[in-house]
Amino acid sequence: MLEAAREEGVEVIWDLFHYGWPDDLDLFSTEFVRRFARFSGEAARIFRENSDAIPLFSPMNEISFFTWAATRGLIYPYAHGRDNELKRQLVRAQLASVDAIRGADARARIISPEPLIHNVPPRDEPWNTGPATAQRNSQFEAWDMIAGRAAPELGGAEHYLDIIGVNFYAANEWEMPGGRKLHWDAGSDDPRWMPLHHLLAEVYRRYLRPLLIAETSHYGIGRAPWLDEVAGEARKAIDEGTPLEGVCLYPILDRFDWDDREHWHNCGLWDMEKNGDGRYRRILNATYAEALRRAQGLLGA
Repeated sequence: MLEAAREEGVEVIWDLFHYGWPDDLDLFSTEFVRRFARFSGEAARIFRENSDAIPLFSPMNEISFFTWAATRGLIYPYAHGRDNELKRQLVRAQLASVDAIRGADARARIISPEPLIHNVPPRDEPWNTGPATAQRNSQFEAWDMIAGRAAPELGGAEHYLDIIGVNFYAANEWEMPGGRKLHWDAGSDDPRWMPLHHLLAEVYRRYLRPLLIAETSHYGIGRAPWLDEVAGEARKAIDEGTPLEGVCLYPILDRFDWDDREHWHNCGLWDMEKNGDGRYRRILNATYAEALRRAQGLLGA
């Protein structure tokens, strides 16, 4: 993969834990933390021995989302009721991973991606702010633990928080309780929708770290309008002094649903179409590609 990236001129952020680990490991064990740290150190060593570039690593992807999903019926190990325990364990693993990476290559930069969300009370219960405030504040828990601002017994410190990644989709703003999504698109005009550049500025003011949008996209005919929206908001954020360093589209190739491999989301820059022999061919979504060129033009300067 290093060789392929070098040949194609692609700078990769190496994502070391994206919800999978060896079958013989208990996710909650001290051995998990130890082995993940060793794995991280080896990844950094191999990079250093094969590239002169400064490496970028994302040790743990979306600690908050994985904690939520893995303590419910969505992702293994379905550890119901162990939310706080799992989040703290993943933070321990993140800290150990960073130490191992920097021990192998002190030049390495560390990205910590988390979902960027905004929550409001239901329209008919504007007084019921508690659930929305609690949900919204939860997005900062993992970053605060990594930085040692919360749960200092885990060993976090400010130097562990380097570059912040935020993952932001159209579904990332919703009512609490109830879960009704806020709408961003033209014609909806929901005044409770918080513009992305305000959310980015809030994260920057809280941590004073460089930012990147580590995941964003939409689906179907909404792909291009969403990218126009994100690009415009990114431009506003930069113009107002938020150090936004980049935007990552996810996915580039369309993806099928987690629970139904026959259902494709039509959310990539390329859609996938069966070619008759059990394989797929890529079909560029021209409207989305044009939006990407507009975004690059708007942000490239």
